[in-house]
Amino acid sequence: MGGRLLRDWLSAPLVDVDAINARLDAVETLLDPTLRRGVRERLRLVADLERLGGKVSQATANARDLVALQGSIQALPSLNVLIEPHPALEPGRSPDLCEELAADIARWIVQEPPTALTEGGILRRGVHEELDQVVALAREGKGAIARMEARERERTGISSLKIKHNRVFGYFLEVTHANRERVPDDWMRKQTLANAERFITAELKDFEEKVLGADERRKSLEYALFVELRNRVAAQVARLQAIARRIAWLDVVASLSDVAATNRFCRPVIDNSQRLELVAARHPVVEAMPMDEAFVPNDMMMDEDRRLIILTGPNMAGKSTVMRQVALAVLMAQVGSFVAAAQAHIGLCDRIFVRVGASDDLAHGRSTFMVEMSETAFILNQATARSLVLLDEIGRGTSTYDGLSIAWAVAEAMHDRVRARTIFATHYHELVSLAEERPHVHNCHIAVSEWGERIIFLRRLEDGGASQSYGIQCARLAGMPRPVVDRARELLTELERRPRHGPPTRQLDLFGAAAGKPGTAPAPVLTPSPVDATLASIDPDTLTPRAALELLYQLKSLSGSA
Repeated sequence: MGGRLLRDWLSAPLVDVDAINARLDAVETLLDPTLRRGVRERLRLVADLERLGGKVSQATANARDLVALQGSIQALPSLNVLIEPHPALEPGRSPDLCEELAADIARWIVQEPPTALTEGGILRRGVHEELDQVVALAREGKGAIARMEARERERTGISSLKIKHNRVFGYFLEVTHANRERVPDDWMRKQTLANAERFITAELKDFEEKVLGADERRKSLEYALFVELRNRVAAQVARLQAIARRIAWLDVVASLSDVAATNRFCRPVIDNSQRLELVAARHPVVEAMPMDEAFVPNDMMMDEDRRLIILTGPNMAGKSTVMRQVALAVLMAQVGSFVAAAQAHIGLCDRIFVRVGASDDLAHGRSTFMVEMSETAFILNQATARSLVLLDEIGRGTSTYDGLSIAWAVAEAMHDRVRARTIFATHYHELVSLAEERPHVHNCHIAVSEWGERIIFLRRLEDGGASQSYGIQCARLAGMPRPVVDRARELLTELERRPRHGPPTRQLDLFGAAAGKPGTAPAPVLTPSPVDATLASIDPDTLTPRAALELLYQLKSLSGSA
């Protein structure tokens, strides 16, 4: 019950400050280890009342299910006594204990009933007169069979004689072929086997009708009485469901309290502001995993004046971890849980939007980049100023200038129009200049330290933008062949020496938008290079072979100087 309710809470966090604080009060109350231990010990005695109630309603519950229901109900009074002095735990206290229902079950069903419902042995003796009579008759029949077997052995002198029973022939006497000559004349042959003969007598046949009839009557009567009891329980399912909801609530807050105490979580301050402040925040899942390095906590501060964080830093430094731990802190807080931080102040969010990772939808004709753009478009259209938005590597699935332009435009839209608290992780270092153009943009980066060719990940979030992404070092750590890494360094050095005057040619518009067309931006004015200027000034038809050769050398020199 508690597991299902916790999934519901995580799927639909609260957006009401008072409701959240009521849950946090309950979690804080159960931080008392003695109280929490007592609650959890009593909860272990309570079975899944929701599941049992469903089985009873559908007439599929067996006797063991009803006994489990009885035991669960009987555990409620002591649980109520334990939590009654604590007002914050009132939602977990059951005012209706259904004690008469538990008493009814205990009166009728034995403590350890069999699983099968049609073989008898479920109900107690002394609760139904007719049932007691047929049970006594069935038991008496078994004793009579033993007496009859002893008498026939003495009469015939056949010590190996046995009275047996099966569903085909009923009761019969069985003797071996060696004793066949001693069989009395009043016995009637029933069946011949390889090693034995089977017989019946008139007395045995009369007895069989009497005993078997009693046994079948006992089974059918016991099953009918059990169904009546189950129907009485089914009529009270609504009461059981109300108890189940309260027990599930108490189970969830006890579990959240146990997790908070074990993992040193703090109680967040919840209000309706735009403030989102985490001190020494941690990722509750990553820090619990066995790793070679200790988890490094980080601070995060966002508010109305600092609502767009441009997060840069090397690959594998921990940008995604920082983003996700912020989202998890908000989610856990609005569920009513303590959060993985030393201190937390969280202004309510209406929704959390996340655009992280790469996935495609090829079955519907959507590439990885199209999925990324679709999700980003959804965020831009649906997010509000009360939302929390996490964007990771927007625009990396296309060409450099396309991607940078898209990322820049999305960041501006989040700042200017949506105004949501946003963490924008990117390797486009050009975006750090947004902090100079927009008042509510702040740059952060994940720090690293260089040691020769190695980089050491410090996992520490610091102010300011990163200068590089260390992608080649990441490739080396991933096991890229050394010649490839060395060649990549050479190419990087060569590319960094080139002047950054923009793309050599104007990129074509997929939708054919022409420069100067209403609603489109004019094409950028590009300054021609010396090579372009020289080529534009000559007439190829007037060049002699000697002049053409000299021109070629001239162009080569111009290209080298550029």
